[in-house]
Amino acid sequence: MLFFENISVAIAGLKANKMRSLLTMLGIIIGITSVIIIFIVGNSVTKGFSKILTEAGADTIEVVVLPKNTKNLYNIDDNVREMNEKDLITKDMLNQFKEEYKDKVVGLVQAESVYGDSMDGKGTVTRDNVVSKVQIRGYSKDYYKYFGNRTKMVQGRGFLDRDYAEGKRVCLVADKLVERAFRGDKDAAIGSEIEVNMNGVYYTYHIVGIYEYARDGIDIGGTTSDPDNPTTEIRIPYETARIANHAQNEGTQYIDVVVDSEVDGQAFAPEIRDYFNVKYYAKNDAYNVVVISMADQVQEFTSMFDMVKIAFLGVAAISLLVGSIGVTNIMLVSVTERTKEIGTRKALGATNKSIRLQFITEAIVICFIGGAVGVFLGITAGTALLNLLPMDLEPAIDATGIIISVLISVAVGIIAGYSPANRAAKLNPIDALRYE
Repeated sequence: MLFFENISVAIAGLKANKMRSLLTMLGIIIGITSVIIIFIVGNSVTKGFSKILTEAGADTIEVVVLPKNTKNLYNIDDNVREMNEKDLITKDMLNQFKEEYKDKVVGLVQAESVYGDSMDGKGTVTRDNVVSKVQIRGYSKDYYKYFGNRTKMVQGRGFLDRDYAEGKRVCLVADKLVERAFRGDKDAAIGSEIEVNMNGVYYTYHIVGIYEYARDGIDIGGTTSDPDNPTTEIRIPYETARIANHAQNEGTQYIDVVVDSEVDGQAFAPEIRDYFNVKYYAKNDAYNVVVISMADQVQEFTSMFDMVKIAFLGVAAISLLVGSIGVTNIMLVSVTERTKEIGTRKALGATNKSIRLQFITEAIVICFIGGAVGVFLGITAGTALLNLLPMDLEPAIDATGIIISVLISVAVGIIAGYSPANRAAKLNPIDALRYE
């Protein structure tokens, strides 16, 4: 009962000094708000990115020819000679690889972007004085076979076998592009010619199909930074892209290996790497094969973002530290103001323990209320912040993070209130009653 009486006394004290109480709580509110925002944004981005990579192909392994000192796609060694035809993965290599691992590999996906003179691969389509941003990317037949769920056709047809075999200049465009370039008239778009300007180099394609534009969950390349005119993808057959790039060889630098659903891609990835490097690249002076499974990418990104979260949590911890100092200070002031009250209670038989508990309880109440307000503001601000980011993310409100934040608030209250409470408990009742 004494504990609940102390809570009532603490709340009454807060009501009597509203402004002082609010200012005291401010540091706790800011700290907890920061913690909740970091939890929400961090978890949402991590889950969103993991979902994208998983949907991109949980059973897919990237195989890339890179300089020998390169360990991943984000830190490429460029102090090597220029890549030539002998450094690429040839069709014969791929055929032998598929035969060697026919019980594990179900398909090989190849893709190639058309750059023209545009270093970033971005181009424009201008029709009726309306400019639309686009990029051109060619995909092999296996892409639609194994990742067909990524392309939801709205109208028209997909690519035919002869489109791939002959490198025909046909394309699929996004419905978002049709809305701008053809004023939403899909019937007019199908069968029309579309001209793409890649920084002065022009490419013309025949539209055979329209697919549904899907905004990426995480806009790494900035393609959705302008919602009214996002950069959409003009998709062409893989061989068409190679012709546009004047590829004179049959080699490729990059492939996606689609493995059987029962195969552990993360465990199989090193085996693929060793196969190519030992058999084909052992004598290559500058280049070899680097493989990355989707599971590796998810794990790498999660680890990276966890480090960022820890850094931001450190900043939030500073706010909580400042807040705890404020609580300690105000509790010391409270002890001084209520010295006579403490003396009276001790004269009436109150123990040191009960006096200590009273002031610790008051500190806990201050921090708990501040923490609760911080949780509310953190959830609100975190959710709002996700809507401002160039990402399509679901708020990941983690109950664990909320519980941890509340416990932190209580812990701060106990730590901040102990010293003033201990000081109050040790007051001599006679001296306290004489205090002016």
